[in-house]
Amino acid sequence: MLFNSIEFIFFFLPITLFVFFAVAKYKGNEAAIFALVAASLFFYGWWNPSYLIILIGSMLVNYKLGGLLNKNKNKSLLIFGISLNLALIIYYKYAGFMANNWNFLTGSSLSFGEILLPLAISFFTFQQIAYLVDSYKGITSEYKFLHYALFVSFFPQLIAGPIVHHKQMLPQFSSNTRYQLNTNHLKIGLSIFAIGLFKKTVLADGVAVYATPVFTMVDSGQDVDMLSAWGGALAYTLQLYFDFSGYSDMAIGLARIFGIVLPLNFYSPYKATSISEFWRRWHITLSTFLRDYIYIALGGNRNGKIKRYTNLFITMLLGGLWHGAGWNFIIWGALHGSYLIVNHGWRSLLQRVPFLGFTRIKTLSWLITFLAVVVGWVFFRATTLDGALSMLASMVGANGIELPNAIMSRLGGAAELLQGFGIQAGNTGGSAFILTWIWIICLMFIAICMPNVQDIFAKAKPSLSQQHFVTSDTFWPLLSLARKVSWADTTRWALFIGIILALGLLTLNQVSEFLYFQF
Repeated sequence: MLFNSIEFIFFFLPITLFVFFAVAKYKGNEAAIFALVAASLFFYGWWNPSYLIILIGSMLVNYKLGGLLNKNKNKSLLIFGISLNLALIIYYKYAGFMANNWNFLTGSSLSFGEILLPLAISFFTFQQIAYLVDSYKGITSEYKFLHYALFVSFFPQLIAGPIVHHKQMLPQFSSNTRYQLNTNHLKIGLSIFAIGLFKKTVLADGVAVYATPVFTMVDSGQDVDMLSAWGGALAYTLQLYFDFSGYSDMAIGLARIFGIVLPLNFYSPYKATSISEFWRRWHITLSTFLRDYIYIALGGNRNGKIKRYTNLFITMLLGGLWHGAGWNFIIWGALHGSYLIVNHGWRSLLQRVPFLGFTRIKTLSWLITFLAVVVGWVFFRATTLDGALSMLASMVGANGIELPNAIMSRLGGAAELLQGFGIQAGNTGGSAFILTWIWIICLMFIAICMPNVQDIFAKAKPSLSQQHFVTSDTFWPLLSLARKVSWADTTRWALFIGIILALGLLTLNQVSEFLYFQF
């Protein structure tokens, strides 16, 4: 069941909301938790009921292991628990990939048969690995399986995050006020959900139609010209941004309706002026997980620069592999690992060579960071390595530069001047070309210059992360509205939210999955 579906918005959500608060009122808090867990399992099983066996089995095993680790700080048991969780992911997500590569190298015919990837297995497994580590360290404990099941399966964050720690969410359910419908939480939650829905269904899905055809062409072996390649790459860059931003907002909004505040998972990453800042803004809970449980576990920056850079590279390589079983994802992770090494190395060099300080110009830093991210997204989106390399070759002009013939024919003498610079007339559609770049320009303005949900709802405390990000400045002081737009419980805001909600609902006849659901 998708957040952006008729079944969810008009049936599942209102029924679950009503049942949760009605049961809490007449049967008590524990019964309400049971109802919410049941609803969340129904939500998860909507795609394929057989997935429930894996989810429930995983919860039972990890709950038992967490209890044992809390009582007995046995490192071998912790390693066993982590290995068991990783084995589950490796089998379902990577067995086929490893078999194919083994067969390619050896000429054998190893096969694991058709393995169906359980939905959200990476998210709920990582969340439970964090729980095992926290139990081992004595940070958290859980003595009721029902509460643990709620921690893992709470539907707003079950499918694509944020990755939540037990101590972040479960204590919120201990307050009796969480079991009484709060109109303020309802208004805030629905407003944030409406903005997320608009981002997904109107913006992300709207620009997707200009990205998909280009990547389909390069993956099928066809060449595209430079402007078409950049149009497709930037369209996907913005599609992924608003798709994931929309999901993150919807998850936070849905949890807030129940009075639950989730951690921040997305904060205007395309405003970043360095690749390290990008990863502090993009999929924040995953970045934190990789830092805490892989990078630091490998030694972090404790053993010199070479070891630090090696740990960074390995961490990002594994982060790329987490996103998918394919060489393109591994290359994407390796790219970002290399980016981070260069970033840290350059910052170290600046401390020793002061005259290089001109490179601190934020606009230049932003441009370099953004272009590096776009190059990475090409590998992330293309389904074949050849397709990704072909796309990058086109982006640097290897296949020429073309303008649609319909546009060139209307330029008069300017057309001859353009042809003198090597720009030729092409057979691509003029209207599609114009619409592609209109979408790109408009969405870039929104992503770079407009405030995000965390900024707009800052006074309402939309997430568990408050001051660290909200007070950070963008490098667009003349254009940024981050400090001027603030949500309030007013008729004007209600009208605005109603309009964007209506626009989002009008697109429900063209439902599409969130891009991060495949991970």
